Amino acid sequence: MQTLADWHGGPGPWILFFPLIWAAVVIGAVTVLRRTAWRGRGGPWRTADGARPAGDSPLAVLGRRFASGEIDEDEYWRRLSVLEEQFGRSGKGGAA
Repeated sequence: MQTLADWHGGPGPWILFFPLIWAAVVIGAVTVLRRTAWRGRGGPWRTADGARPAGDSPLAVLGRRFASGEIDEDEYWRRLSVLEEQFGRSGKGGAA
């Protein structure tokens, strides 16, 4: 009977799959950790105070409308300044 460890006197070609399996496991673990750590830092959409805007927050809605082309840049900045005044967000490094 042929086994994985004894194939005509040697380990056989199946032994090559073990390093590939371990490489896939390591790459998968690194990918999961990097994506988890990226979400933990807030990613590229972090606001000035370090919090991410919620999906239905006024800032998120405004950003989506600007990104989809519903409003132009001037309208975006005008509305953003109103929202900053209303919610007391510190935009220029000052305290709220």
